[in-house]
Amino acid sequence: MPTPVILDCDPGYDDVFAIWVAAAHPEIDLRAITTVAGNGTVEDTTRNARIACTVAGIQNVPIARGAAQPLAQPLKRADWIHGANALGGVDLPQPVVPLDDRSAVQLILDVLADAEEPVTVAATGPLTNIAHFLQVHPHSQPRIARIVWTGGTTGRGNVSPYGEFNASTDPEAADFIVKSGIPLTMVGLNITYQAQITREVRARIREIGTMTSLFGAALLERFSSTYDAYSDMPDGPLHDPIVVALIADPQVATTTRTRVDIELRGEHTRGATVIDLLELRNLPKNATVALELDVARFWDIVAAAVSSLN
Repeated sequence: MPTPVILDCDPGYDDVFAIWVAAAHPEIDLRAITTVAGNGTVEDTTRNARIACTVAGIQNVPIARGAAQPLAQPLKRADWIHGANALGGVDLPQPVVPLDDRSAVQLILDVLADAEEPVTVAATGPLTNIAHFLQVHPHSQPRIARIVWTGGTTGRGNVSPYGEFNASTDPEAADFIVKSGIPLTMVGLNITYQAQITREVRARIREIGTMTSLFGAALLERFSSTYDAYSDMPDGPLHDPIVVALIADPQVATTTRTRVDIELRGEHTRGATVIDLLELRNLPKNATVALELDVARFWDIVAAAVSSLN
């Protein structure tokens, strides 16, 4: 049976592909999309989620707007990578897929209540919405099977020497989730940088020839160009779909159980994910961390999803 999934996201070029894989993969039953401020304002990320669904013909998946600010600090958008509206540099159609009247917290509550089994949360942005939800509805925690999150890193960061963007955007939310006891899988920069958007990948997506693939190819070209400009990476990484691919197909990546903590106070390390791969701290293992990506298998999943949509 397909895994019931709520996708909490901040689209973002790569979140768009996460939405498409979640909607198209036969092993995933996408129950809802919730949006959060991160790559852009929540107004931008919400519009972009609706655009992603409009382009791909994704109907009957409710989309709800979530948190506009992190729990304890001002929002710092990723506009140097994703542009002023989080899908910068690409011609965007008007979204026709509607916005749900409910808040993200209410939609999550309703989906969990209606589900016959615990639901997996695929989180591809800051964890603000999920932390809000658990603070307001702690009794619903057992209805969440696990959280699979794009965030953190076992090595160096991308917004500070040790801070990854999603973790650093809302460290308090990440800390809350890590300490919640909900099973957590972390998909960090150490693995997402393995999903390089090569020229061959971009050509493969473009040659599918559908509306979705042509829009997706434009996103990939723009995403790669911004990584080239700001990080000297001509083949930028497609981070977020790895989370969805891992839920659909656990063989797409290797993982390990380890200790994960979030640094909240360090002058130079606030937002860092402290990953104790060598078990030096002798603390209980509290998370699963993704390590190595089966790159060919991953791109097959992405291409198959795009091919099956409009």
